[in-house]
Order: sequence, then structure tokens, then C-alpha cells
Amino acid sequence: MLQVKNITFSYQKTPVLKDLSFKVKPGDYLAIIGESGSGKSTLLKVLRGEYDLNKGHVFWKENEILGPKHNLVIGYDFIKYVAQEFELEPFISVAENIGQHLSNFYKEEKKERVAELLEIVELTAFAKTKVKTLSGGQKQRVALARALAKQPEIILLDEPFSHIDNFKKQNLRRNVFSYLKKQNISCIVATHDKDDVLGYADNMIVLNNNKIEAQNTPEQLYKKPQTPLVASFFGEFNIIDNNIVYAHQLKMVAQSALKVIVKNSYFKGHYYLIEADLDGEKVFFESSEKIIQNTEIYLEAIT
Repeated sequence: MLQVKNITFSYQKTPVLKDLSFKVKPGDYLAIIGESGSGKSTLLKVLRGEYDLNKGHVFWKENEILGPKHNLVIGYDFIKYVAQEFELEPFISVAENIGQHLSNFYKEEKKERVAELLEIVELTAFAKTKVKTLSGGQKQRVALARALAKQPEIILLDEPFSHIDNFKKQNLRRNVFSYLKKQNISCIVATHDKDDVLGYADNMIVLNNNKIEAQNTPEQLYKKPQTPLVASFFGEFNIIDNNIVYAHQLKMVAQSALKVIVKNSYFKGHYYLIEADLDGEKVFFESSEKIIQNTEIYLEAIT
């Protein structure tokens, strides 16, 4: 189990992370979300042992994770970290990058392991391709596979699918998160993308102002967002009578106290997102059809 106990970290005098505490069980997936600059990437680096803490402790099982003051070489064998900069070897092949730190003593096992990981990240056809010729998304997949090669106990992923196009992203997520769960590998992911979280994460932390603003399962945080920041992660929302109401929770009715004037309709695939005016404030709701501008509509919140 990963135990983070009241950690505080500062680059200089101003804390980037302040009094953070949480736990991650073996095989669990914790999502870390927050606005840019909230400390998500810094937290991953702290958990890796890249920085020395001002206060608090981090343990993985019985091992305390310590920073460069205590370790000549940063990091631990049981933790793997995939940064937004992939740190690959550009002049060797995809397969060679993935198997770079696997023993050559068991050549057949190494070959099978590399082949398995190539399949997980859907790069089998590129096994012999030099990394320097790959796209950003392909390089990101190589970095994921290489991090998994030596079967870590815990993996830290910083925006792991950010460079990967939508044609590959959905299936790749399923492959990677299913593999991690099957192998009982703990996973901590810093992300801006709710699709990295919903359906996969066991728990979720929301960072804001250097602290944990919310902490629960994604389902509970989605159903009962306590702050606008939490709600904004999951989709369009409104503040009506001091309550957070998602756009999909507003329904058109024949008559109500909520009379709005339609300003824009945005096609979103199976629905339209409607922007309307409610007493000088913007409000958003969903409709199965496009609505003509300046149409008066009555709405009701169904939560």
C-alpha cells in the first residue's frame, strides 16, 4: 500500500503541495486532477522520490520513499514513472527501447515480454522501427510499454494519453488499465481528461490551492460535486439558486420559474449543447434538437 502522510513540498518559500494525505491499495488506480499549476506533476515526482519533502512521509509498503538527499540515484526499482517528456532512445528500435532494461540472460522470455507489451500498446507493426521516426503519440505508447517492462509494483503516469489521437485513445486506455488491474499494479495518473478517469479509476483526488479540495470515488464526486472545480472536470454545469446543476440535468418543460432565452446551439453528436441567457447569466442545457436563437424556453432541474 502507498501511504502519503501530511506531505508538504515547496520549490522555494511558497508551498506547491500542502498537508496532503491519502492511500492507494495494491492494484488500485488513483486519479489526480486539478487545473494547470495545481501541483499534479510535482506530486508524481515527489512520490517517485525526485524531490525532498519539507514535511511528511511517503511509504510504499515498508519502504519510505526518500529524495535526493538520501539517495544517490533517484527513484526505486518498484516504482516506474512516465513523464510528459518520454526520455526514449531515438536511434534504436521500438522493441529495443521496450526491452532495454530486461535481462539478456533469458532471451526467449525477453522476446515474449516485449511482444506482449507491443500488443498492449498496439505497436506490434512498429517493433523494428527506430523511435526517432515515430509520431508523438507513438512515442508515448513506447514510453508506457517500457515503464511496464519490468513489472513495477506501482506506476506513475503524467497525462499518459495526451499525445495520442482519438482513433487509438479509447482502445489503448482499455488495454493499459485492464492490464494494470490484472497484474495488480497500483497506478496513479495525473490528468485533465475525464475519460482517463470515468470507468477506470477507483478513487480520485482534486488538487486546488496546494491542497486536496475533494477526495472520493469518481462516481461519488460526479454525482455530488461539492465545488464548481469538481463539477467542471466532468462537464458543462450551472450554478442555479446556489446549487450545482449539470447541463444534462436541465430539461425543457411547458412552464417553470426558469425562463431562458436561447443564444447558441452547439452540435455535440447525439445532442445539442444549448447556451441560453437566464437573467443576464449564461446557462447551458442539452437538447436532442437544435433550437432557434432568441427562442424562449422554460427549464426544470432534474437531479
